[in-house]
Amino acid sequence: MNGGSYILMGVPGTELDAKTAGIIRQVQPAGFILFGRNIKAPAQLRQLVDDLRGEVRHEPVVTIDQEGGRVSRLKECGSEPPSAKHLREKGDLRLIERHGALTGEILRLFGFNLDLAPVVDVSFGGDLDNSLKNRTWGLVPEEVVRNAGAFNRTMREQGILSCGKHFPGYTHAAVDPHHELPVVARSRAELEATEWQAFRALAPELDTMMVGHANYPALDDSGYPSSLSRKIIHDLLRVEWGYRGVVISDDLDMGAIVGHYGLAESVTRAVEAGNDLVLLCHRPELIPEAAKALETISPQRAAEAAERIAQLREKLDPPHAFSLDAHAALDRKIYQLRIDTLGAEAAAERSVDDGKRSPVETF
Repeated sequence: MNGGSYILMGVPGTELDAKTAGIIRQVQPAGFILFGRNIKAPAQLRQLVDDLRGEVRHEPVVTIDQEGGRVSRLKECGSEPPSAKHLREKGDLRLIERHGALTGEILRLFGFNLDLAPVVDVSFGGDLDNSLKNRTWGLVPEEVVRNAGAFNRTMREQGILSCGKHFPGYTHAAVDPHHELPVVARSRAELEATEWQAFRALAPELDTMMVGHANYPALDDSGYPSSLSRKIIHDLLRVEWGYRGVVISDDLDMGAIVGHYGLAESVTRAVEAGNDLVLLCHRPELIPEAAKALETISPQRAAEAAERIAQLREKLDPPHAFSLDAHAALDRKIYQLRIDTLGAEAAAERSVDDGKRSPVETF
């Protein structure tokens, strides 16, 4: 398998520059991930997505983090949907279902086909500074299953695939993995009793699963983070749980990884551990080096990943026709969802979530 076939790559800027286009034509990545840095206006965003699509010889995965609240990349060109925290506190499942459907509709309009959502982590109060603040769908597993499940189902009905994150559970990570590698000192029994209940319940409905960056000594005593751990991805998620969807690593450009591993080691170890796709979001100039390293993946693992990626690609729906009128109509509906969730006065303010900003908001 071509080394680029495992890579979901980030791109710089709001227009496709010649250098990046050349890298894409050379590497032929599996797809792309966009961030706020890539977005300034509705028509510009759709043009960028169309240009990226035009550089590959296959149907690409085109993804983004569009959760709601502070992790709403599309707020750069429209209204910011309410956060998972505000929706769960409102307690109206119909609003969550509307949020899922509107998320699917607007992503499809812009040419995306996969949303890196929903967050399946349980909050437990959300007091730790680990990037999850206000992003979780419940304080107990049953609440996460109900709320994240409702969002997931209505979004998928609009033709956008989903991604559960951050397996095997970030809730008790004491530091933000964007900066440093957390250690989650939870026993297997504790994980089974709490964090894993939601992941297990929703796994059959999740098209992909994202593995986060953290050390789980009770699950793998080798010292490798979950995103590079074969014990956690292959042995636990694949063999023991029987998860059949595509597994995606969290961004291998995060501090949790780049502070400890070189590029070639991180990407090859991630795929050999069981990730079918790896996110490389912030260093596009290194994508050819990563693709070359990934050509060394073992034949058996390459075949497994190729089969799952092919199955995922068969599920990708094409973009809807774009127009500014269609975008404006959807944006009005999203703003009305803000009003119905937050009230008119709070809805008029952007980024209503509190707390110290994390790179998750701006990457």
